[in-house]
Amino acid sequence: MKLKDLSTKYDFKAVESGKYQKWIKEGYFTAGDISKKPYTIVIPPPNITGKLHLGHALDTTQQDVIIRRKRMQGYDALYLPGMDHASIATQAKVEARLREKGISRYDLGREKFLEVSWQWKEEYASIIRKQWEAIGLSLDYMRERFTLDEGLNQAVNEVFIRMYNDGIIYRGEKIINWDIQSKTALSNIEVEYKNIEGAFYNIIYPFVDGEGGLEISTTRPETMFGDTALMVHPEDKRYQKYIGREVYIPGTKTKIPVISDEYVDRSFGTGVVKVTPAHDPNDFEVGLRHQLARPLCMEEDGTMNALAGKYRGMDRFSCRKAVVEDLKESGLCVKIKKMTHSVGHSERTGVIVEPRLSKQWFVAMDKLAKDLLAMQEDPERKITFVPARFEKTFVNWLNNIQDWCISRQLWWGHRIPAWYKDDQVYVGKTAPKEEGWVQDEDALDTWFSSGLWPFSTLGWPNDTFDFKRYFPTDTLVTGYDIIFFWVARMAFMSQYLLGERPFKKVLIHGLIRDELGRKISKSLGNGVDMLDAINKCGADSLRYFITTSSAPGLDFRYSEEKIEAAWNFINKIWNISRFIGLNFASNNYQKEPIDPKLLNTVDKWMLSRLNKTIKAADENYERFDFGEAAKAIYKFTWNDFASWYLEMTKVTFQTGTEKEKINTCAVLAYGLTAILKLLHPFMPFVTEEIYQKYHEGSITVSPWPLVNKDYTYRDANKIEVIYDIITAVRTIRTSKNVPNSKKIELYLETHDQKLANFIKKNINYLSKFTNFASITIEAKELDKKQAIVSVLPKVTVIVPLKTLINIEEEKQKLTNDKEKVLLEIRRAEQMLQNPGFALKAPKEKVEAEKTKLENYQQQLLELEKLLQELG
Repeated sequence: MKLKDLSTKYDFKAVESGKYQKWIKEGYFTAGDISKKPYTIVIPPPNITGKLHLGHALDTTQQDVIIRRKRMQGYDALYLPGMDHASIATQAKVEARLREKGISRYDLGREKFLEVSWQWKEEYASIIRKQWEAIGLSLDYMRERFTLDEGLNQAVNEVFIRMYNDGIIYRGEKIINWDIQSKTALSNIEVEYKNIEGAFYNIIYPFVDGEGGLEISTTRPETMFGDTALMVHPEDKRYQKYIGREVYIPGTKTKIPVISDEYVDRSFGTGVVKVTPAHDPNDFEVGLRHQLARPLCMEEDGTMNALAGKYRGMDRFSCRKAVVEDLKESGLCVKIKKMTHSVGHSERTGVIVEPRLSKQWFVAMDKLAKDLLAMQEDPERKITFVPARFEKTFVNWLNNIQDWCISRQLWWGHRIPAWYKDDQVYVGKTAPKEEGWVQDEDALDTWFSSGLWPFSTLGWPNDTFDFKRYFPTDTLVTGYDIIFFWVARMAFMSQYLLGERPFKKVLIHGLIRDELGRKISKSLGNGVDMLDAINKCGADSLRYFITTSSAPGLDFRYSEEKIEAAWNFINKIWNISRFIGLNFASNNYQKEPIDPKLLNTVDKWMLSRLNKTIKAADENYERFDFGEAAKAIYKFTWNDFASWYLEMTKVTFQTGTEKEKINTCAVLAYGLTAILKLLHPFMPFVTEEIYQKYHEGSITVSPWPLVNKDYTYRDANKIEVIYDIITAVRTIRTSKNVPNSKKIELYLETHDQKLANFIKKNINYLSKFTNFASITIEAKELDKKQAIVSVLPKVTVIVPLKTLINIEEEKQKLTNDKEKVLLEIRRAEQMLQNPGFALKAPKEKVEAEKTKLENYQQQLLELEKLLQELG
C-alpha cells in the first residue's frame, strides 16, 4: 500500500489550511438527499455587532459535533447557517460610527441610514463567516439566512398580521422599560438587575388647607413632578382622617389628593406612598382604578420636562440631587437613609432603565403560554430539555409571564406593518389605497423575528420543500441564560402558528468563565478572542476543549493549559498514525482485510476494547454528554491502543510470519480508522488529514463506526495479566533505577494452572517487554527473601535483588548513608538539648530544627529496613 507520508511533526496550521473550502466546494455539507432520513439543526444566529465570542463558539461547535456524527451515520444532515440583525445593538454601533464622522442618523434620514446599516451587515457578516470557517462548522451555505432578509420579513409581517387579527397583538399605553440612551422600549427580559447604592428619601408633602403634611419615603424623588396623588391604606387609623384632603407636591403649587387603596403596605416606610402613574407600573394600575391623570415628567432622553419647573432640562440624576438639596434647605426632606437596592439596567446599553408610560405594541401572552404549557404535558409533543432540570425553569417562567412589549423606537429592524390615518389604525402588508395613511415609524423587537427562526429559515410561510422536509428541527444547543429570551419565544411561536414544537430536543450548556471563575464581560476586560485561541493551538484543540470540558448545563473555566493538553492529545494521534504508516510501508500492506483466523490474543483484546469504546461513545453522544464520550475515546486511544496494542504489535512485526504481519496491519488500520471517525466530530481537521493518507474520499461522509459482534471475545481480557506483569516489572526496575536494557531473573508464582499455561503461551510478550534472562513459573511458594515482590490478583511477580543490584555495594552505600544520618540526628539532639538554643533562639528556628530531627529519624528507619531486607 503506497501511503502519502505524514510529516514528522504535527503542524496544525498546515493541517487546517484549505480543508474547509474544499469541503464546501465538494458539497459535503449540502443537504437534500431524499433517500436518507433528515436531521436538522439551525444555528443560533450570532448578531452582526462584532467578532464572535466564545459562547457562540460553544453553541455552534456542540451543534457541529452532533451534525457531523449524524451525517456519518447516514442522515440527510442539514446544519443551516444564519445571522441576527440585533436591532438595538447594531443601530447603536452604526450610530457610534456615524458620530465619529460628525453625522447623526437624522442627518441621513431613514432610507440612507438603512443603506449604511446594510453595509455594516455585509462587513460583519464576512467576518463571521471567516470565523465559522476557522472553527470548522459544517454549514450548508446555500441555505444561509438573515433575520432581516426578504423571506424572513415576509414571515414577520404574516405573523404580526395574523396575531393582530386574532387579538393577540394589541396597541396600548402601559408602563414599559425605557432605554434613555437608545431611546427605545425594552421587553422585561432585556433588563438586567444589578445591586447599586441608593437611598430612601423621607419627604413631607404640605397640606393645602393647613399646617403640617404627610411624610412619604421614596427612592426616586425626581419623579414627584409626575405625582397625581398620595395614597394610604383605608384601614390605617393613623391616616384615615386625611383621606380626601389635598397636599402640595413639595416645592410647587401643584395640588394632589390623598386617596386610599388596599395596595398600600402599612408596615413599609411611613405607610404613605406617592402615586406616579406614568413612571411606575404599580402606580399605573392604581391610577386606572382611581381614574388619575398620567403626566410624564421626563423626556425620552431622561432629562426633566416642563412639569419639573426650574429643573427642566436637567438629567434625571442631577435633578434628584438638586431637588433633595432644595428640600433639605426648606425643611421638607427630613431623612435620608442609604441602602443597596436592585435596579434595572438595559441589557444592551447598560444604562439604568426608566419606567415610562408609553403607547406601544404588545403581545398578549396568557393564551400563548397556556397552550405551550399544555404541549409540554404531552410526551409525544413536548420539547425535551437536556438536562431535564431546565424544563422547570422554562415552565416556571411561562407560569409567571407578562405581556411582551414588541415595539422598538428604532429604524434598523422589521418595520411594524401598521398604518395610521387620524384616529384610524390599519394593520397589513401595504397601506390602504386611500391617501393619507402613514406607516408606524417603529421596528419590532429583534426577538420577534428570532422567535420564527426554526421555520422561517426553511421557507415558511410558503410550503417549501425544505419546510416540509426539515421541520420540526431536531436539536437546538444554547446557553441557560437565553431560555427566556429565545427558547421560549421560538416554542410559543411554533405552537401558535404550526401547532407543534420547533425542535425535539434542546441541549442547555453552561457559561464559559475566565480562569478565575468570573463571568466573561467587557467591563472586566477578560474576553477571549476566538481567532487568537485558534492561532495558538489550532481549531481542533479549541473545539475539543470547549465541547468536552463540562457536563450539560454546567459552567466551566477557560483554560489555555487544557487547550494545550488537547493539542498534546492530537499530537499523540498524529504520532500513532505515523507509527502505523511506517509499518504499513515496511510490510507492503495493500489494504488486505482482517483474517479472523490469524488474530492473536492481543488483536482480540484490542478489537473487544474497541467495541466497548464505540458502545460507550455512542451512548454518551446520544445523551449529549460529550465530555464522557471523549473520555471513553481518549482512554482507549491513549491507554489501550497506543500504550499497549501498538507496543505489543512490535512482537509480531519482529517475529511473526508475513501473513501475521499483514493481518496485524489490517487490525491497525481498522483500529486507527475507528478512532479517527469517533474523534472526527470533535476534531475534524486533523482526522480528515490522517484519514485521507489511508483512504479515498472524505471522512466527513464516511460511515460511522459500529460495534462488530464478530470481534467480541469473552476471554479477551485475559491478556491483561501479561500487561500487569510487564507493568509490575517496570515499576520494580524504576524503584531501583535499573534500565530496561539490563537482563533480570523473573519468577512468577501462580496456583492457577490455566493462567500459568496462558502466560507460557504468551511468553514472547514478556520476553520483549521485561527483558528477562530467565523466567520461572511455579505453582508452589517461591523464596521471596532478598527480592522485590509485586502481588497481583492471580499471580505474584518476584525479582531477586541480586539481578537488579550488587547487594554488597548496595549494603555499603546504605551503611554509609545510615552513618551520615546518625551524625545529623546527634547534632540535632544536642542543639535542641542546649538551653541556650532552646530558650533564646527564634521560635521558627527551633521548630525548623525539630522538623529536621523528625525527618532524619524517619530516614533512619527506612535505611534500617532496607538493610534488613538485604540481609
